[in-house]
Amino acid sequence: MKKGRLIAFNGPGTNLEIRSETLGELDPASVLVKNLVTTICGSDLHTFTGVRKEPCPVVLGHEIVGTIVEIGSRHSGRDYSGEKLEPGDLVTWTIFSSDPSSQLAKEGIPQKGADLFKYGHAQLTEKEQFHGGLSEFCVLKPGTGILKLPNELPLELAATVNCAVSTAAGAVRLSGNPKGKRVLIFGAGMLGITCAAMCRDAGAKWVGMVDVSSERLNRALKFGVDAIFESGNSSVALLAELAKASSGKGMDRVFDMSGAPEAMEVGLGALGIGGVAVWVGAVFATRNVQVNPENLIRKLITIRGLHNYNYEDFVHGLDFMRRNWQRFPFVSVVEKTFDFEQAEEAFAYALAHKPLRVAIRIHPTT
Repeated sequence: MKKGRLIAFNGPGTNLEIRSETLGELDPASVLVKNLVTTICGSDLHTFTGVRKEPCPVVLGHEIVGTIVEIGSRHSGRDYSGEKLEPGDLVTWTIFSSDPSSQLAKEGIPQKGADLFKYGHAQLTEKEQFHGGLSEFCVLKPGTGILKLPNELPLELAATVNCAVSTAAGAVRLSGNPKGKRVLIFGAGMLGITCAAMCRDAGAKWVGMVDVSSERLNRALKFGVDAIFESGNSSVALLAELAKASSGKGMDRVFDMSGAPEAMEVGLGALGIGGVAVWVGAVFATRNVQVNPENLIRKLITIRGLHNYNYEDFVHGLDFMRRNWQRFPFVSVVEKTFDFEQAEEAFAYALAHKPLRVAIRIHPTT
């Protein structure tokens, strides 16, 4: 019987707790992974501070990479792309597992399918403890999309693939092909800059970025962004700037990665005829968004929402990062790395300095 350490989050305002737990017998359809690195996502910070509610205690961390320790006898032994899996292989996996035969999964939204389980979001129980990034092991359930990682991809960067990168891939998919389009993105965080780089990679005609932070905006220029706009101005003034930037034709695609209702409202106003808005950022309670129905109807505007991503987005996200991690300065997005025992310090740093990502290296004891 293997033993391993994990870090339990017991609720906002409490200290993280390092525990030692025993791994039970592996389910024959599951895969056991030794975690190597997890990165702290915005949703982890929301849970840590109480903005987002999760059942506690919980092992936080869902952006994870690790190496395979054991493959259950009833598992296919292959990753989602069909490559053979073996102990020692470096892998990452979807943030969720779900029943691939469920109706929603068949409709292309397995992240809302039956028997849904989300890594880094589940409560610790007597039966199941190893299901988050802040632990030395992770048990991958049936219905989890696993992908082998290229050895050349830095581990800290590879960890972001199974959340931010794949979510951005899903947003671009929902928007329609951005080739030759004018693209506007609200929110220059990890989601926003990844979305910008993906649109540039796909042949977008023009990419604009809106954010409250001049520092983040200037960094976005290195990720395929042509023009930046600070959102400190009034909505009217910002809309006038955006109209000028599009020569009065309006934007073709607008992504909201900020979650701010004001940003979503301005984005709708900036769209041209046939424009598409994709909303991703509002994954916590906020006020309602005001929509002008006449503008929506006369311009034939489409609004689409995305929460997480599907298996194909996951594949496309990894493929994008494999091809582009050196083309754009993605190695800079993980600004600091902490050891397992420094998890408390890592969260404090992330909250105080607001980096795009910090990483925590996991040091297995077995």
